[in-house]
Amino acid sequence: MKNLTKVTGFILISLSDHPNNLHLLFVVFFLIYVLTVIINFLIIIFIFTDSRLHNPMYFFLGNLAFIDVSYSSVTAPRLLVDLLTNQHWSMSFPDCIAQIFFVIYFGSSEVFLLSSMSYDRYVAICHPLHYSQVMSWGTCTQIVSLVWSSGLLAPIICTLLLKRLTFCGPNFIHNFFCDLPHLLKISCTDTSINVLVVVIVGVLLGTVAFVATFYPYVRIFSAVLKIRTVDGKRKAFSTCTSHLTVVFIFYASVTFIYYVPNTSNLLTLNQVVTVIYTLITPLLNPLIYSLRNKDLKAALRRTLHVDRKIPVNVRGNKAQSLFRRIQFRRLHLSFP
Repeated sequence: MKNLTKVTGFILISLSDHPNNLHLLFVVFFLIYVLTVIINFLIIIFIFTDSRLHNPMYFFLGNLAFIDVSYSSVTAPRLLVDLLTNQHWSMSFPDCIAQIFFVIYFGSSEVFLLSSMSYDRYVAICHPLHYSQVMSWGTCTQIVSLVWSSGLLAPIICTLLLKRLTFCGPNFIHNFFCDLPHLLKISCTDTSINVLVVVIVGVLLGTVAFVATFYPYVRIFSAVLKIRTVDGKRKAFSTCTSHLTVVFIFYASVTFIYYVPNTSNLLTLNQVVTVIYTLITPLLNPLIYSLRNKDLKAALRRTLHVDRKIPVNVRGNKAQSLFRRIQFRRLHLSFP
């Protein structure tokens, strides 16, 4: 047996080694991250301050915006510093575990939150008369609390099992953040138990979340098809399209990253999908919802004061003022 040097830190390999590409990537990712933070926080502020948006759907949407900001903030700042300084960042083992924990935590929480939003749409479309009773504020608070607490299960199990691993080199992680599949790949300990647990936890939680997300839509589509008018069908489908788009992007990215073999031939594609999963998706989620949502657009116009329509009472006051001026002039001209 030969001596093995225990590795306690890791080096993150940047997305590119060319200086010009690094500067361009920094500008692009910096704009993406800033827009992600600004847009998601604007949605949270609108939902919190506008009384017209105080309903369950926007309550869930506000939590989704917070998850997107948090998830993007776990990976983006370190990536931006790496691109700006043109250096390979080193990360200690505890820091790597912490980053993996929060990446899995916010990802798991988003999975359960998307399932809750599916149930909300099901009640709104299939049982509109009982919507206010079923989706009361107490129920919504309990659902969101369950979402945030259930999201802790997967990261706790996966990160606790990482403590049994040892690393003896090489310590290069070919990604811009410390991700679980890449960390398992460079371990010199047998990772079969870790891989088995990741698969079991992912399949169990993923199956539950997948069924909870898409089964309500089976009921929704069967109910929508019974609507006789074309306009009614269009409005019903329109309320579900944005949510299904977000769900599809999220599930496709997660499946590719965690369940497609991480080989050297797919290294570039894996990095592209990782960028989409960690940076692009948190920006697309609010854009997909806000661009298709009339209430959010109206809240934006009210906040920015771009609605220049004169209220009825203001128009009435101006008309009365003009009428009084005309009457005064007539009286003034009638006297010698």
